Amino acid sequence: MTKPKQLSYYALEGIPQIKAGDPLAQIIHAAVKENGLSLQDGDVLILAQKIVSKAEDRLVNLSTVEPSERALELAEFLGKRAELVELILRESNDVVRTRPGTIIVEHKSGFICANAGIDHSNVKGKWGSDEDWVLLLPEDSDASAARIRAELEELSGKRIGVLIIDSHGRAWRNGVLGTTIGASGLPALQDMRGEEDMYHYKLRVTTIATADELAAGGSLMMGQANEGTPVVLARGFPYLLREGNAKELIRNKENDLFR
Repeated sequence: MTKPKQLSYYALEGIPQIKAGDPLAQIIHAAVKENGLSLQDGDVLILAQKIVSKAEDRLVNLSTVEPSERALELAEFLGKRAELVELILRESNDVVRTRPGTIIVEHKSGFICANAGIDHSNVKGKWGSDEDWVLLLPEDSDASAARIRAELEELSGKRIGVLIIDSHGRAWRNGVLGTTIGASGLPALQDMRGEEDMYHYKLRVTTIATADELAAGGSLMMGQANEGTPVVLARGFPYLLREGNAKELIRNKENDLFR
């Protein structure tokens, strides 16, 4: 009898509060062991963006930001703090849509998201009021994922993948979903074109956003509030690992029907 496919998620308990300069790979490797597990070939570690940003010291105090004239104008329309709007503009290639209370941008990394991914939740400031501190996304999440993966592979001696994920909204659907913003060591997209379905019809257009599918499950295990489990180990990823990154997921503007 054929063994059924199985994908398992393990939310790793015991990850400490991350600070600037903390050795993430070492902390994660220790947490795997403390949870009674060991890394295996083909495992994928899914990391919440916040711990990567904190380790890379991406905290900014809004009182240190000087708003531009454009930021001041947009802030008045949006009903947002001008310093925050200035940071959003600095982290973006383009403003895609605005309405009072909402600004959708193309982040410097190419993906579309609200507020350039800048967040205030679960952020502890270095000094002064926590209300003034926000957290930016990593400067290059693919590079961050590659670096963490290399360190984890050296520590474990295993071939693994790493995802860095964030919660993004989606066009036409309510609610946020775990979305890949950085990846290394696995296919972010799986091209199924040319494969046959169960009736021998050759697929012509099907490409699967495997990294986002995996990210959604990881986000579900992490939670969105105060669960304190920012790292999830996924075991049983049903595709062969290969070199890959999150840029595979970004649709060219020329092929974007909604911009």
